[in-house]
Amino acid sequence: MSVQSTNINDTFFEGVYRDVWRKLIQPSLSEAECDFVESEAQLQKGDSVLDLMCGYGRHAVELARRGYVVTAVDNAGPYIDEIKATAANEALQVEAFATSALEVELTRKYKAVLCMGNSFAFFDRADAVALLKKVASHLEKDGIFIINSWAIAEIAIKYFKEKDWCEVDGYKYMMDNQFKFHPSRIESEHTIVTKEGRVEVLNGIDYVFTLSELEGMFKEASLTIRGLYSTLRKRPFKMGDNKIYIVIEKDAE
Repeated sequence: MSVQSTNINDTFFEGVYRDVWRKLIQPSLSEAECDFVESEAQLQKGDSVLDLMCGYGRHAVELARRGYVVTAVDNAGPYIDEIKATAANEALQVEAFATSALEVELTRKYKAVLCMGNSFAFFDRADAVALLKKVASHLEKDGIFIINSWAIAEIAIKYFKEKDWCEVDGYKYMMDNQFKFHPSRIESEHTIVTKEGRVEVLNGIDYVFTLSELEGMFKEASLTIRGLYSTLRKRPFKMGDNKIYIVIEKDAE
């Protein structure tokens, strides 16, 4: 039975932000994150990898190029079309689905599952637990799940700004943020001005959980934290760090 999502973030990448997001991420970071995935999962050529909320495929395509069988999932159709075209042109083993992470029908088990780029924060508690249970049911016995975030409470409380802005490749990008409670979340209004002066306004929500809350959610899905890192060189996460890589494994059966 599929889960019907009404998540406000489902439409966040429908407009100009789809291009802005690509410009905010350096290719070298994506490559280093793929190195991290390979190391943590001890991947062997031909292993299966699931990339949830994969965006334009910065991990999915790179991992497929390294010889892994990749399933890529994102609800932004243009991103998925791009991944399919790249996979066809390069004869890569990538199966790509334009649907939500909650609704995708999975048919295999995976040695590694990814949810990168702060995407896990898009889900409230109920949907997050549903997603975790789906991931757990499709992880191999020795598989791992990696979440990358900059919105857990231990980070968000320190780095929260009511207003922020940047300029990237000709785009002016401004954010107005409100920290709200019950549930804890950051509601954001994003204003993007293009080079031509066109203005687009987007609204999004990042749900904020403490590591302790996340640990409880993982437990509900029979998952356990294996490692918490702030860098791709595996420096242990500590208070004051501005991002985290959470490495999760299945409980013993």
